Amino acid sequence: MAAGQRNFPVGKKGRLDRLFAEHPRSLGMSWAGHAAGAVKIAARMIGAGAACLIHAVVPAWFQQTAGRTVEELHSMMLSRKAGAANPNDWPDYEI
Repeated sequence: MAAGQRNFPVGKKGRLDRLFAEHPRSLGMSWAGHAAGAVKIAARMIGAGAACLIHAVVPAWFQQTAGRTVEELHSMMLSRKAGAANPNDWPDYEI
């Protein structure tokens, strides 16, 4: 082992498991599935944020973009929760 390198256990209770797998697994998802969903949500939120910044400068532009995006994301999150393997274990919100 190289100097300064740490040994991170990968077992069920290991640090790597807690960092990368515990949360997705608690939602009945794989790491990749969870990551894809988070990236999709992030992209939509970044786009809506950019629209808000533009709207601040030119109020006639993007008047409903942010609100519509928030409503669409909320609807998507509720449907993902409803279709989950264990919907009662999902939080009231997700990121």
